[in-house]
Amino acid sequence: MNSEPSWDVYRSFAAVLREGSLSAAARALGMTQPSIARHVDALERAIGGTLFVRSQRGLSPTDRALALRPHAEALAVAADALRRTGTGRPDAVAGVVRISASHSVGVAHLPPILTALRREHPGLIVELALSNEVDDLLQRRADIAVRMVEPTQQALVARRIGALHVGFHAHRDYLDRRGMPESAAELRAHDLIGFDTETPFIRSAMRHLPGIDRDAFALRVDSEAAQLAAIRAGFGIGICQIAIARTDPALVRLLPDALDLPLPMWIVMHEDLRRSERYRAVFDALVQGLSAVAANG
Repeated sequence: MNSEPSWDVYRSFAAVLREGSLSAAARALGMTQPSIARHVDALERAIGGTLFVRSQRGLSPTDRALALRPHAEALAVAADALRRTGTGRPDAVAGVVRISASHSVGVAHLPPILTALRREHPGLIVELALSNEVDDLLQRRADIAVRMVEPTQQALVARRIGALHVGFHAHRDYLDRRGMPESAAELRAHDLIGFDTETPFIRSAMRHLPGIDRDAFALRVDSEAAQLAAIRAGFGIGICQIAIARTDPALVRLLPDALDLPLPMWIVMHEDLRRSERYRAVFDALVQGLSAVAANG
C-alpha cells in the first residue's frame, strides 16, 4: 500500500459495499456522488487493485473488495461506537444510546418505555435497531440489546426478566367464516400463517405440533410484523405474542393447551458501560418496563 488512506475513504468504501451504488452511498452518508467516487478511486490506487465492476444492477464488488469488507465494517462499527460514546458526559443521562431488539419487541413494547425515558431525560437520544439477528455487543454494534436467547459472550452484563409467551390467534372475522378449530389436528384444514425460513426456535416449536410443517402454510413470511398484520386482516390462523394479541379485542386465542411457548427475554450490555450513567439509566428502564410486559403476558 503506497499511502495510508483516511478513515473517510474506508467509510465511503463500506457504504458503497452496503448500498450497492455510488449514489445510494452518497445519500446514506450525506455526501455527493463525486466525493464517494474519489474516495473509492483513492482506495483502489492505495491497494493497487479494482474494488468494483459496473453491472446492470449497479456496482458489484470484486474478490478484493469482499476480502476488505469485514475490516471496513469493523472500522464503521468502531466509529459509530466512538461517536455515541463521545456524545455525553459519563456522569449525565444525555447523549446517544443504541438499542438492538427484535421487530416485535421494538414495535409493540419499546415505544412507551422509550417515551417515558425521554420525558425523564430529555437530553437522551435513542437509536433503535430492529433485527431478529443477535447483535455482537462486544464489537459495540449496539450498546444495549433485548435478546430472546441467553447470551453466551463473556464481558456482558445480562439480566433475565421473564418470558413472552406465544400462541395461536385468529381474527373474529376469520373464525366466523371458517369456524373454530377444536384440536391441533384440525389446523391443517385452515389457512395457516407461518415461517418461510426455519430457525432453531421454530424447529423447537414445531416439535409441539405434529403434522404441521412448512407445506401446511397458506402464507409464509419471516417478518413477525407481517404475520401479525395478516392475522389482524383475517387471513388465517397464526402465532403471535399473547401480550400483543390481548391489546386487540378482535383477536381470539386458540388451542392454548396445544401451544403456549415461552420466549425468554434478556437485557444485555457490555460491562464497560456500567460506569456511564446514561447506559445504566437506559438498561434499568428496559428492565423495569419489559419486566412489567412479561408479567402481564
